[in-house]
Parts: sequence; structure tokens; C-alpha cells
Amino acid sequence: MADNKSGFHCHGYVFRPALVPTLFTIVGVAFMLFLGGWQVQRLLWKEDLINTRQARFATVIAPPPATAAAAAIDQFEFNRVRLTGVFLHDHEMYLGSRSLMGHVGYHVITPLRRDDDSLVLVDRGWVPLDYKDPAPRAAAQFEGPVSLQGVIRVPGRKSRFTPDNVPQDNFWFYVDLPAMAAYAGLDPFASWYVEADAEANPGGFPVGGQSRVDLPNDHLHYAITWYLLALALLVIYLVYSTSREDTPGENA
Repeated sequence: MADNKSGFHCHGYVFRPALVPTLFTIVGVAFMLFLGGWQVQRLLWKEDLINTRQARFATVIAPPPATAAAAAIDQFEFNRVRLTGVFLHDHEMYLGSRSLMGHVGYHVITPLRRDDDSLVLVDRGWVPLDYKDPAPRAAAQFEGPVSLQGVIRVPGRKSRFTPDNVPQDNFWFYVDLPAMAAYAGLDPFASWYVEADAEANPGGFPVGGQSRVDLPNDHLHYAITWYLLALALLVIYLVYSTSREDTPGENA
């Protein structure tokens, strides 16, 4: 039975909603449900991205043309390719700071001159800090033609949290193909670059196979968390707004 003046009665309890808690709960629950739904959308997007990467990673394709437009390279990213050419070790560059199993170091970036005379940057893999100098890894500084397999990558955009590259010190925080070509004094590189696979190099460095196909995907946990928080807020509101109804003679 409902009584608009005194609230809603049910089995000895009365529900008396107050304006401010009610508005706060409506807004809070709606916002948390929105965030939960957004996390579900992110979950579906991330699963599709991971599945696409894994499918491409399992396929070896012919390299796209060096002159392919950057926008067209997206359809090739994370496909594996095999390249032949000659490394230009005297134009080696260093991508930092990169870690491997908790150890800080660099990725060695080396231009590869292909048989058609086009240039492709190759991320050969990780080296520790004291192996930045090529001398300790001279065995892997191949002379003459080489054949390698790797993963096509598209240069990423610089985020607001990524420091600026420091070309004058040959220190790079992200791959910038035009700037790297200018630094090396070489013709423009292809609009894509390659991350070398895990085939071992003589002497152990660089350590290839640094491509990340599997991505963290915690969006389901986030979605469940937001939905549970919405439920908890609703329960708190109901408990706060409900009190035991006094019956005649109960306090006599």
C-alpha cells in the first residue's frame, strides 16, 4: 500500500525517498552503467584487434611496394614478410628506452637497402645499455646480402606523454621515418618498417621477436566492476531510504 505523504509501506518497512539522495543515485547509477557499456564496447574492439593481429601474424606475404601510401599500409600491419638486402650499419639508430625481462636497453634500428635500391628500416631487436656500441656485437653486424623475416609495422603517432626525439644524439623515443631518413642522410624510407623476428643473431644480440601481438584486455573486468558499483550504489540508496515502520503499541 502506498501513502504519498509518508512513503511506501511494505511488510513493516517504509520507503521514504529524499530528493537529493534520489537525484544523486539516478545520476550515479546512470553514469556507472554508461561506463560499463563503454567498457563492453572497448572489449569487443580489443578482441577484434587481437584476432586481426593474430590472423595476420600467421601469414607471410610479399612486401608491399616501398612507395605505398602510408594510409594503405594499415591493411598490411602485423603480416610477416621476408626481405633481402644489405644492412647499412654505419647509419644505425637507437630506440629507447626499451626493456626486456626487466632490463633497460635499446632497440637497434638499421636501414636495409633492398635489391631494388629502396630503403626499409628494420628494428633488429633489443640490446642492453652496454651493447649500444656495435663492437661487443660485431658478429651480428652482417656484411653483404642478408635475408630476414619480420613483421610489418606502421609508425605510431607521438602521444602527449612521449618525449620528443633527440636526433642530434641519435636517440629516438618513437619511429619517425622522415626524421630518421634526414638524420641518416639517406633517401626517403618506405612508409612502413619491419620488426625482425626471433631468429637468433650471432653473439645473442640484438634480440629480435619484440613484436607484441597479444594485447592486455581487461575491459571485461572493468565493465563488471562498473556494473557492480552501480548495483552497490542502488542498494545503498534503498537501504538509506528505507526504515522500519513503527506499529501501534510497539514502543509502549
